[in-house]
Amino acid sequence: MSARKRVAVVGVGTMGSQAAWRLAARGAEVVGYDRFAPGHDRSAAGGETRIFRSAHFEDSRYVPLLQHADALFDRLQEETGRELRRMTGCLLMGPTEHQQMATVLQSIAEHGLDHEVLDAGELAKRFPQFRIEDGDAAVLDRRAGFIRPELTIQTAARRAEELGAVIHRYTPVREIVPVANGVEIRTDAGSEHFDTAVVSPGPWVNDLLPDLPWEVDVRRLLSAWYVPTSDAWYGEECPAFIRTAPTHCYGLPSPDGVSVKLGLSRVLHRPAGDPNHLDRTVQPEELEIFTELMSRYMPDLNPDPVRLSVYMEGYTESSRPLVGPLPGTENVVLLAGFSGHGFKLSPAFGDIAADLALDGSSPQPVDFISTLDRTEA
Repeated sequence: MSARKRVAVVGVGTMGSQAAWRLAARGAEVVGYDRFAPGHDRSAAGGETRIFRSAHFEDSRYVPLLQHADALFDRLQEETGRELRRMTGCLLMGPTEHQQMATVLQSIAEHGLDHEVLDAGELAKRFPQFRIEDGDAAVLDRRAGFIRPELTIQTAARRAEELGAVIHRYTPVREIVPVANGVEIRTDAGSEHFDTAVVSPGPWVNDLLPDLPWEVDVRRLLSAWYVPTSDAWYGEECPAFIRTAPTHCYGLPSPDGVSVKLGLSRVLHRPAGDPNHLDRTVQPEELEIFTELMSRYMPDLNPDPVRLSVYMEGYTESSRPLVGPLPGTENVVLLAGFSGHGFKLSPAFGDIAADLALDGSSPQPVDFISTLDRTEA
């Protein structure tokens, strides 16, 4: 970098906090803006735990990015002394003929990932809390576990500030305007000029960027916590888990050893509507799908939840995120539409955003998710 660039980070959440850290670590003058504050519970990053895994259901091309994120998670932990992740493994279950199970095995084979394939007998012996059906496969991803999302965001933001970044909390950005030699960030307090901007607005993407050429479908997520009725959930091995079909769901034993968090996939979430007025009330009928899943696959969970939380996430048509220059605005880097599987990759995406903002390109393999020449509607 020949001269110190001034870079705005709009949205200091899952992606923005990591971008601010990586930019500040490389000597940029970083100014962040957030409508709330890093680690808030109004978007997709809450719920105390998120899954980290090395194997990937959606596309094996994510694996090198996951490995980059893995190294950066370790680096952030080393720099701050905070435990942001715990490697407990992740159990991946579903019908052998299901495309996502095939992709998992493909990603494992292509990249030599540490794993075990468990038959029904081995699964019942080691993980009696789960039930599988005829034709199911079970794969244990060893380089996996859980991330502490709120702590991770606050830690990355704090580390960025230690490295010189300035973060304006409770300061929503109203407009991003391309100007000569850069970009102008407008808030209720006024305007500031920057060389470049990283824009990671989460579920507010359509509000902030109404002319975005790609649709980002913002949906309302529900997480529910259930108390186990047996000790099997908290033995020597207590992995996170994902079931691909017939109903895609995931879960994580809580770190405090009290409950198990369950979540669902995109098709089971309803539209969020206005992200500024999210309906946080959970109706009893919304819990029926959880009750059915527990009865079929996790009968040792008490079907009465002890906690419910509502969040938002933005999905693209292909479920691939939008990472790269905002069309027609070369000085703005967009990070949006992570479709429910972005948190585990967030340090990598933050680093990629820093590459793009400072150098105009990244050495990471991002062609398949880049905004450049993207034809997705």
